[in-house]
Formats: sequence, structure tokens, C-alpha cells
Amino acid sequence: MTAPDTVQQVVIIGSGPAGLTAAIYAARANLEPLVVEGVVEGGPTGGQLTLTTDVENYPGFAEGVMGPELILQMRMQAERFGTSFVTEDIVKTNLDQRPFTLETASGGTIATHALIVATGAKPRRLEIPGEEELWGAGVSACATCDGFFFRDKHVVVVGGGDSAMEEAIFLTKFASKVTVVHRRDELRASQILQDRAFANERIEFVWNAVPTEVNGTDGQVSSLTLKDTRTGEVQDLPADGLFLAIGHIPNTWLFDGSLETDDDGYLVVEEPTTRTNVAGVFACGDVMDHTYRQAVTAAATGCKAAIDAERWLAAGGAEG
Repeated sequence: MTAPDTVQQVVIIGSGPAGLTAAIYAARANLEPLVVEGVVEGGPTGGQLTLTTDVENYPGFAEGVMGPELILQMRMQAERFGTSFVTEDIVKTNLDQRPFTLETASGGTIATHALIVATGAKPRRLEIPGEEELWGAGVSACATCDGFFFRDKHVVVVGGGDSAMEEAIFLTKFASKVTVVHRRDELRASQILQDRAFANERIEFVWNAVPTEVNGTDGQVSSLTLKDTRTGEVQDLPADGLFLAIGHIPNTWLFDGSLETDDDGYLVVEEPTTRTNVAGVFACGDVMDHTYRQAVTAAATGCKAAIDAERWLAAGGAEG
């Protein structure tokens, strides 16, 4: 591990909407931020938007925009104002002393006075054949993002909690039929959401079943192979789309033992700010938000994190 030559004012880990928005604001504040890309193990540089095709609900794009293009434009905007980028994986962090230090996969060390964590969260997956290949081609984990594309189609929602019921109910605005597949014979969702789902004539249920394969035709989801959890019987369920609602996994492993998390593993911040329990460390985006998980809300918290970091530095926080 090599010693850092300089100490950055602000380092941002993550290059999705939250991290890039934080970079734009920090750069315009003359903090010369450094964005470290590629922090999510096995995930894309640029966050989950790089796996999304059309984004039609981000303000300012009347005709919609491709997810990768939106990220590229944000990146170019941040770079224009003086943001530097390092495409590296961070493998270790030391937040016990200042300046904070980050160890990269190549053995280098990055030092910084302030740190903005924008490492995001990844949807929990089924890990079955066809899921990865058809991700973005009928397989999704965000009804708000992709429901519009399934107008008058049959979609399947996997899950039995509040998120699954919320997704299923939302999808009935577009889909002709929504089938909820749940591994048990009763839901875990709150009673009010159960009542709404059961009362919706467009929602059907398949109980005691789990998907074992996602099948495609011409590169799009065409059916699911389901296995009965009691009898082992296998059936094929025709469907145009699959929505996963089995939870998200926040990317916080880099900060185990350093930053406070809630019961679900998301970073805890001091509302209404983005301050974490470690002075000088701020969090934004999906790594601290398990409620909304939208690009626009991630960007908003990225703005907040940059302003919080700027004010902390201006107040002499780095010298404390």
C-alpha cells in the first residue's frame, strides 16, 4: 500500500446519480472533489441506472433518456466543473483518524478530509437461470421505473411483503394482469396492503411457489418456471415481465464497524442532514434511503451531502 501524495478536500465513493450530483455541487464550491468509481463489487460503474434502458420520469427529459446516457451527462457535467475520477475498487477504509484513508484494489491509498458515501444498494436477486440475461429485458426490481413499459401486459411480482404489494398495486395502473408469486401461503405485508391487493381485480396470487428459471423469447421475458414448495411440482407461467420485490442490499460492507446502520443495513444519517455518526463522513442516495430509491431522490441527497460537506469544511471540521 502506497502512501498518498496529497490529501483531498472531498472524496466521493460511488458514481450513480447521488455521487455525481454531489460531485457537481462540490466542484462548483471549488472543493476539487475526487470520485472513486467501481466501488460496488460485481456492479456497474455508474450505478443501477446503467442497467436501465429508457428513463422517463427524470425531470428535464420530456422524451425520456437512456439510463447510461443520463449518467454520462452527469459525469461530463461534474468533470466540466473540475471533478477528477479514479476507476478503482475501494477494498478498505479507515475512518478512525483524520485524514480518512481509502485503500484501493491496486494497493494505492487515497486520503481525504471529508468523505461522501454514495455506494448505493443492489436489489436482492433470485439467482436463477435467465435472470441476469434478461435483466432490463423484462426483469426489473423497480415498478416505478419500468411499469409504464408493460401497459396491457401480464407481469409477475415475486415477494410477499409491503414492497411486493405496493409494486403489484402500482403495476395494475399499466398491466392487464399482475400475478403475485409467494413462497408461502400467506403474506407478510401489512393488513391494509393485503386488503388492497386482494380487492384489486387485476391481481392474482400463486401460493407456495418459487421461480426456478426465467425464460425468454427473442431476448424478452416470455414465461417463468415455477416450483411448488410443498410438492415439488413444476409449471410454466406465461408472462411478459418479472418484478423482484424481495428486498435490497445496501453496499455498506466497506464501513462495517465504522458507520452506524439500521436494522436493514442502511447507513443512518442525522436528519435532515446527511451526516453520519462519524464527523466528516456524509451519506447520500440508496445506501441511506430504503423508502424511495429513485434517481431524482438520490440526486437530491447528493446535493445535500455536498453542501453539508462544504459547510463542515468551511467551519473548520477538518481541523477538529
